[in-house]
Amino acid sequence: MTHEEYKRIISYAIKNEEDAYLFYRDVAQKSKDKNISSLFEGFAKDELSHKVLLEGYLSGSVKSLKFATTSDYKVAESIDKPKLSIDMKPSDAIALAMKNEEEAMNMYIEFAGLSNDPDQKETFLDLAEMEKGHKAKLEDLYVSAAFPEAW
Repeated sequence: MTHEEYKRIISYAIKNEEDAYLFYRDVAQKSKDKNISSLFEGFAKDELSHKVLLEGYLSGSVKSLKFATTSDYKVAESIDKPKLSIDMKPSDAIALAMKNEEEAMNMYIEFAGLSNDPDQKETFLDLAEMEKGHKAKLEDLYVSAAFPEAW
């Protein structure tokens, strides 16, 4: 992978973080449930901070990315991705967000596998870990929303 390809991928990641921010912000604004709204506002803030971090990494002001390791419960892998709709049920909005995080995580893992440079590989694995953390939070929320009888 060339340095230019690497920079394009990080730029793509920045765009994905921005798109995720807008999605989470919109869900937070449209949700009538204060708990869902608050949670999605938090996700929106996280995505915005990830965007800023990646921009710093791309510009050279941030030298490395490190995220805490998170367990992967693989709930997202067991459901189909809902279609975006203005009339989505909260559990479908959570499922959509969860699937988006899963796709981003898998994309970064794939990029890590394609990287010949150890630093690039580590960066992509760190980005995958970041997405896995969001996925895990959404999986917990999804199980509570989609299967309230479990609580």
